[in-house]
Amino acid sequence: MNLDDIGSLALALAVDVLAGIAILVVGWIVANWASGMVRRAGERSERFDRTLTSVFVRFVRWTILAVTLVAVLGRFGVQTTSIIAVLGAAGLAIGLALQGALSNVAAGVMILGLRPFRLGDAVDIGGTMGVVEDMGLFVTKLKAFDGVVIHQPNSNIWGTEIKNFSQAELRRVDLVVGIGYGDDVRKAIEVAQGVLDGDERILDEPETLIAVDSLGDSSVNLLIRGWTKAGDFFMTKLDLTRAVKEAFDEAGIAIPFPQRDLHIVQDTPVEVEGLG
Repeated sequence: MNLDDIGSLALALAVDVLAGIAILVVGWIVANWASGMVRRAGERSERFDRTLTSVFVRFVRWTILAVTLVAVLGRFGVQTTSIIAVLGAAGLAIGLALQGALSNVAAGVMILGLRPFRLGDAVDIGGTMGVVEDMGLFVTKLKAFDGVVIHQPNSNIWGTEIKNFSQAELRRVDLVVGIGYGDDVRKAIEVAQGVLDGDERILDEPETLIAVDSLGDSSVNLLIRGWTKAGDFFMTKLDLTRAVKEAFDEAGIAIPFPQRDLHIVQDTPVEVEGLG
């Protein structure tokens, strides 16, 4: 091989390298542009859920990058048909080995289709409470109310009970407050009703309810119920708990703590004849 042949091969290789780099750059730019277009379209549309938007953005991006990689390999003379066949066989083997991961994908598709929650919703998933921050085909990302980030596999989510605190517009605040057996029940109900009426966050409809819930060992337990908007629920419950305690204190109504009466019986000694 003479120098001219070596020069021709080097030139051809340089052209292929530059072309491959150009294809990679263009593919990267197109992937970012297309995924950005999908994201903006999803954010502008009122009918398109934000959860689905993030999934479609990732799908478009990685699909374009995969096509770009195949195009680069084809530029260097690699038989892409063989590569696709090998990738298909490898995908089948990987799928058999990762059945658990595929179950997460299947669960993710079901969750995206039925949408029991959306991004930003406050949920309770099998006892794990938090706000949905992100959702993919494999895992869902929650941020607990104490700030801890939780990654839940989708298969666990789909197979358990899901409570969504954000879907309902109204929520009911329930308080159970005990009063002493010697206190006036009617007066206690009037005082509690005054507390509910004085809080603007408690709605007139549905109606409030205050009634005797049960007769405990040490107290008469009152059930206090009022409805509020979902966004006001947490602070309303805390504020009402404090307000009821303060109102009962002012009205002279005691909130008793558990008590036990202890009776001591002293037996009289028995004298036995012949002893002593």
